[in-house]
Amino acid sequence: MAKEHLYKSYVTTAATIIQQYNGSTPFNDYLKKYFALHKKYGSRDRKHITHLCYCYYRLGHAELGLEVEERILLALFLCSNDTHEIISELRPEWKENITDSLQDKLQLLGYPFSIENIFPWQDELSEGIDATAFALSHLTQPELFLRIRPGQRERALSKLKANTILFEEYGNDCLALFNATKIDDILEVNKEVVVQDYSSQRIAEFLELTKLKTQNSKPKVWDCCAASGGKSLLAVDTLGNIDLTVSDMRPSIIQNLKKRFAAAGITKYHSFIADLTNQKSEIRNLQSDIIICDVPCSGSGTWGRTPEQLYFFSSEKIDYYANLQKQIVQNVIKHVNKNGYFLYITCSVFKKENEDVVDFILASSKLQLIKKKVLVGYDKKADTMFGALFILDR
Repeated sequence: MAKEHLYKSYVTTAATIIQQYNGSTPFNDYLKKYFALHKKYGSRDRKHITHLCYCYYRLGHAELGLEVEERILLALFLCSNDTHEIISELRPEWKENITDSLQDKLQLLGYPFSIENIFPWQDELSEGIDATAFALSHLTQPELFLRIRPGQRERALSKLKANTILFEEYGNDCLALFNATKIDDILEVNKEVVVQDYSSQRIAEFLELTKLKTQNSKPKVWDCCAASGGKSLLAVDTLGNIDLTVSDMRPSIIQNLKKRFAAAGITKYHSFIADLTNQKSEIRNLQSDIIICDVPCSGSGTWGRTPEQLYFFSSEKIDYYANLQKQIVQNVIKHVNKNGYFLYITCSVFKKENEDVVDFILASSKLQLIKKKVLVGYDKKADTMFGALFILDR
């Protein structure tokens, strides 16, 4: 009885948090502030309550008519694939079915459940995305992916094995670990390994193609929407000797990037602040052999990591981001050198942010398309991204 009371209190607290949260800040930040104000919750309490909240958001837009507490328990049941004590206590009729397939679980509910409603914008998806599989992927937390940096493979693997850390290898340099794995005390992050999603690591496939015509022995590479610098680090490790420039519109982001570069041993690069949506923005006299343009986007390919964004998203934002991306592209592509490359990247699954922007680039510039691809990750507990590589061959 004591356990039942405790678990009911967890569900009640999770419901209270969900009803108070409005999506205006990252949910992780909101939870930290909530628990800082409510110090009665121990670490185990916080872990359970946090998990219940995230399960709730993983249902996306499905079953919104249910009471919050009932929806929390349904989400926990559908998101769990192993025995869960809260389900055992509060929904004992589901206890024996917790390891069943999702389809069997849905039949057990006794009413129709629409998988498509988890992610209801299926008509907006990019080509080649399996709408049902993608929707279902939101019920599972993505893995933690590491990219081993050049020359660090043996050292990194030996440290992981010495600490009995379980991992799965995808190719020579990509490792998948359980999401909650603590690696900071085991590996030198940014020096030995980079925390980078599986699909994001596959951007190297596009960078490899730039070696074909880049005539400069030390190509000028501009990561124009650099954010935390993950693509810049990938470019350094993939292309080797480059003349690197990074920019972002947020000074705090550039400061964080500089710290990351220092940890990675990257000291020779240029950086500046620029709002690339503004035609009058003073971009330096910067002509580049390769421009990496990882544009701001809906982030819809990453909502498995931040399911609250799935829950609060409205379709009007798709056009907002597509227009933003076109503004940035227009202001950036004029800085591509002859025989230079423009690499367009999003972590979106929406056609308007992906293929439609590719069509816009082709129609409004002299760039020629070399390769475009949806980088599917939902079948590997990873993000889904999009990349398109162009060349200015004139």
